[in-house]
Amino acid sequence: SIDGRSVRCPHPLASDDSRQLLAMKLSVALFASAAASALAVSPIGKVLQLVTDLQAKVLKEGEQAQKVYSEYTEWCEDRARSIGFSIKTATGEVEELTASIAEYTSTVASLGSKIETLASDIATDEADLKAASEIRVKESADFSKEEAELTETISVLERAVAVLEREMHKGGASMLQVKNAKNLAQALGVLVQASSISSADAKRLTAFVQSTASDEAAADEVEDEVALGAPAAAVYKGHGGDIIETLQGLLEKAEAQLDDLRNKETSGAHNFEMLQQSLEDEVKVANKDMDDAKKGVASNGESKASAEGDLETTSKDLATDTEAKGDLHQSCMTKAEDFEAETKSRGE
Repeated sequence: SIDGRSVRCPHPLASDDSRQLLAMKLSVALFASAAASALAVSPIGKVLQLVTDLQAKVLKEGEQAQKVYSEYTEWCEDRARSIGFSIKTATGEVEELTASIAEYTSTVASLGSKIETLASDIATDEADLKAASEIRVKESADFSKEEAELTETISVLERAVAVLEREMHKGGASMLQVKNAKNLAQALGVLVQASSISSADAKRLTAFVQSTASDEAAADEVEDEVALGAPAAAVYKGHGGDIIETLQGLLEKAEAQLDDLRNKETSGAHNFEMLQQSLEDEVKVANKDMDDAKKGVASNGESKASAEGDLETTSKDLATDTEAKGDLHQSCMTKAEDFEAETKSRGE
């Protein structure tokens, strides 16, 4: 109700215009459906359908290609990482093996020099020991000879002193001649003539006097004196004409010489034993060091050979991996270029 008046809205279907409009819409819809049906079976429709299907197929193939390419790209990355790790590892091993080989080579050379030095030292020590042994043998032989001579000389002097003391008690003519002798040589001659001592003993005593004359203060008094055809050194004057005292003096000297000779022999033998022990110890130590050095040469030689074998193998593996890395890079780049070209072609 508006202003006290009632307004009545007619029903749409009750209007003729509305019915006509509805009928027109239905007619258009029916015509469009008929036209579509007609178009679907027409040649143009078939072409459009083929284009639509081809587009779908291309899109589907593009999706599949993208999936395959993504998987291949991932494989390339994984493979590149794996080869890169192998190359890095092999490179480190090559460096370590090269350094080890250099060290083994240096050690072998050093040990070789040490072996040569030790061999020279051993040869020197053995030569020194041989020379010292020969000297010791000669010294020992000389000592034995001199000891025997001095021992016999002492024995002769002791017998001569005993004979003279006995003859002095007897007071015989021979003893008078001895007392009147101007020197030892004459006195010994008298004793030989009296058969108190043998000529051999007299010669031995004369030789002993000769050997000691250079050490005597009275050596100056014996020059130009000759007796019994003996050398000048054998002409020995007694002190105050006492022949027994002279012989006793000679006896003391002979005993002192024997003691000195034996002391020198003891000292020489001891020194030789010390030298021998020292040289033998040096040779023993040097031989042990040489054995150790030879073992070291063998051990380092084996290690070097093993390292060289490992280096050869590792170097080959490194070369193979390096080549594989290059091939992989080329293959993956080619695949990427092909995919890019296919994608571009597919888009066109």
